[in-house]
Amino acid sequence: MTETTIMSSEDMRRAIMRIAHEIVENNRGCQDLVFIGMQTRGVPLAERIARGIAEFEGETVPVGALDIGLYRDDLPDVGLSIEIKPSDIPTDIAGKRVVLVDDVLYTGRSIRAALDALIDYGRPERIQLAVLVDRGHRELPIRADYVGKNIPTSRRDDVEVRLQETDGGDGVVLITGEGR
Repeated sequence: MTETTIMSSEDMRRAIMRIAHEIVENNRGCQDLVFIGMQTRGVPLAERIARGIAEFEGETVPVGALDIGLYRDDLPDVGLSIEIKPSDIPTDIAGKRVVLVDDVLYTGRSIRAALDALIDYGRPERIQLAVLVDRGHRELPIRADYVGKNIPTSRRDDVEVRLQETDGGDGVVLITGEGR
């Protein structure tokens, strides 16, 4: 297996700030916005986007966490080995514009599960998707509204997003070879 750095910490910072600006522009401000990060790495990414918006807009966007473990379509295959983390939705999302945040968009199955889980908390006015990396290979008709970087991959490859909050450092690497 070979590991290649695709995004440095500075590349990630710039992509996150660009996503923050795009979100504010597309939503004409921050009113009624809520960020929901998907456990695990989507949560710190959502927090970073919200901090970026606070820096340049001076407004606070609520940030929550969503665990999709019980909504996965491969649950019968995974069985009891799945680790469930707590969801924390900080406000009523009914009628709000929710930005779902994840680290990597691949087949779209995790996002489908997240949409199912999110709807259990209320009916948002709109749900948008922000991802740091889109690696292609969709199995469902799902696309991101905001993308930090598109990285063409093969199915044998793996993309790892590493964050200071979860991994002790920032960076995105492409692992070629066995993958997942």
